[in-house]
Amino acid sequence: APEALIKRMYNEYENFWTAERKANAKKTGLSQVEVSILASIVQAETIKEEEAALVASLYINRLKKSMPLQADPTLKFALGDFTIKRILNVHKEIESPYNTYKYAGLTPGPINLPEIWALEAVLNYKPTDFYYMCAKEDFSGYHNFTNSYQEHMNNARRYQKALTIEQRKAAEARQ
Repeated sequence: APEALIKRMYNEYENFWTAERKANAKKTGLSQVEVSILASIVQAETIKEEEAALVASLYINRLKKSMPLQADPTLKFALGDFTIKRILNVHKEIESPYNTYKYAGLTPGPINLPEIWALEAVLNYKPTDFYYMCAKEDFSGYHNFTNSYQEHMNNARRYQKALTIEQRKAAEARQ
């Protein structure tokens, strides 16, 4: 029954938020709901659990400076299409409170149901000076992190070039 599911989810939520986790949330400067929202973005941003605390750190750094998060998964959520491989400028124009290119701060709600590893990554993020990340051009699922916009643009160009080559190879294979 739906009521049983809701009761179970509520109990899981209550069990998750121990005194230690509540204290860690306070240290991040985020409410429990905000931790869940950021964890959903972190989870959508990386498939590598060991990298999640770095992704969380980058977004917390941006939040502290009132910089837009510029998280591609939030645009995919706003567009209702998680299959998009390459975010284009036209995607960044969508009018939505989930467009973290247009609007600074967290989205109004989570973009997925964050798993415990993503919540823990936010609650136990590693302080860094990172403000930028770009998927690695080897398609390993890892990211290049930096605090330099110029270095970030170089990383982005390498990734875009690799993606273009990969798409060309896929198109040739279909012919």
